[in-house]
Amino acid sequence: MDRLWAPWRMAYVSAPKSPGEADECFLCRGLSETNDAENLIVARGERTVVVVNRFPYNNGHLLIAPQSHKAQLGELDDAEVAEIHRMLVRMQSLLQEKMKPEGFNVGVNLGKAAGAGLPGHLHYHIVPRWNGDTNFMPVLGDARVIVQSLDAVRELLAEAYAA
Repeated sequence: MDRLWAPWRMAYVSAPKSPGEADECFLCRGLSETNDAENLIVARGERTVVVVNRFPYNNGHLLIAPQSHKAQLGELDDAEVAEIHRMLVRMQSLLQEKMKPEGFNVGVNLGKAAGAGLPGHLHYHIVPRWNGDTNFMPVLGDARVIVQSLDAVRELLAEAYAA
């Protein structure tokens, strides 16, 4: 069995939070504001929101969440489940069209122990992948290469979503 290590993530996971930050939900904050570009919001559905991940594993890493602040899959109603799935399908299609990845990781981390950086607000991750996107930089250079700015990714996908 191969073991994959991502020690650079420990700094993010274990970083001390500023007062009040631990309780703050960046998804709810972004939804309550009108500046979608500043909050990296790609799209707002009737019940969902799509946000560019500020701490991406790869270029184009998106978060898809219900607009309501819910922590568990069982808390979602049927309409939220359906819209989240439709949004996952649409974002995967847009990412494929605009960024030409060779594969995707799609998943959800439930609870802090499972790696959820925001355990109180359920969200799915969709991560575009390319052959060779895991290279020596994280291991030797303690750095991850993200080839496009978060703002550029948001703008590219927001324009495609609106079209």
